[in-house]
Amino acid sequence: MKKFALLTAAASMLSVAAFAETLNGTLVDVMCKDKDLAGHTTKCALGCAKSGFGLVTGEGKFLKFDEAGNANALAALKATKKEGDLKAKVDGTVDGDNIQVSSIEID
Repeated sequence: MKKFALLTAAASMLSVAAFAETLNGTLVDVMCKDKDLAGHTTKCALGCAKSGFGLVTGEGKFLKFDEAGNANALAALKATKKEGDLKAKVDGTVDGDNIQVSSIEID
């Protein structure tokens, strides 16, 4: 029985890891996700931070961040010297139109 429990735990950890992926796109706040991303600025994203954040993929799909992702996005925006063109690499697990974020890196 103990072996079965260990195998089940190991299998579920592997299945979660299997769905983790790296996505590239544009970091944007929820309020501005449908606006012109090329003109979207860091200042605007910080000003609209209360709405939360997400990533617009190259295919135009918006993936909303979880709470940890919002915190990571806010920290990344505060740390970047970029004023616009907020291209980002996001590691996380996609679930529908949401992503559980493990890390964000603004390019």
